[in-house]
Amino acid sequence: MKDLKFYMQDSIKNHYALGAYNFVNMEMLKGICQGAKISKSPFLASVSEGALEYMGENFVLPIFNSAKKEFPEIPFFLHLDHGKSFEICKKAIDLGFNSVMIDGSSLPFEENIALTKKVVDYAHKKNVFVEAELGVLAGIEDNVKSDKNIFTNPLKAKEFVEKTNCDSLAVAIGTSHGAYKFKGKSTLRFDILKEIEEKLPNFPLVLHGASSVPQKYVEIINNYGGKIEGAVGVDEKLLQTASTEHNIYKINTDTDLRLAYFATLRKHLAENPQNFDLRKFNQVAIKEIANFVADKNANVFNSANKI
Repeated sequence: MKDLKFYMQDSIKNHYALGAYNFVNMEMLKGICQGAKISKSPFLASVSEGALEYMGENFVLPIFNSAKKEFPEIPFFLHLDHGKSFEICKKAIDLGFNSVMIDGSSLPFEENIALTKKVVDYAHKKNVFVEAELGVLAGIEDNVKSDKNIFTNPLKAKEFVEKTNCDSLAVAIGTSHGAYKFKGKSTLRFDILKEIEEKLPNFPLVLHGASSVPQKYVEIINNYGGKIEGAVGVDEKLLQTASTEHNIYKINTDTDLRLAYFATLRKHLAENPQNFDLRKFNQVAIKEIANFVADKNANVFNSANKI
């Protein structure tokens, strides 16, 4: 089975991105795996600090390892999303995560470098990959919050990578966390991304806050008692461009999975008010997540048949 290092390099060479899909329970991961099996795509299974706390460290690894046994033909890797401290990254590394993200983006530049390098030095001894972040994304995701975007400085990006020896870098080019990403037309600063790529040729880059917020899910949720009017995500054509024409090796997807899950649950429970069997509505949700992931891999990330 090919490892994560192979896919970090191969995705740039062959113009595709790996989906980094967040999960908070067995059902979500099962749906993600089923979708990856349909499209024959490698991916990262991401766990945020909040999800790690919610599931508990004694559950996360067994759930992940059970999925690996259930889907042995699919290469996928366990990733810590938005670790905010050395301690949480060390915990994930010691638990057996394949990759961790240390998010020092809210810190002054030199402090971000120092924190990231500390994590890198520890992780590399354990053969664990480290993703860092430079620049700030607006929006809210778990314990990550900012009121404004601060675009990544290409010159600073080169210095940062050289001083930290991180394996990949999350860049800020206009994406944002949450379901309310744009007030008007969605746009991304591909000019900044191109400058970063010129300074860091063939280096694996990452897009956070890149959910597309499918309007079909928003409509279903609102029609069945929810209230998320005005939710807008990143245009999938922009994500496709990032996947196929730039050095974006990994694209994070969290909000879309939550929307798919809850749209399915709300509709099913409203149409089947007599049902109180969790297995029935979770099966429907798993299938919807699988279809969403398979479509995303094939038609947006271009990662179908890349195993």
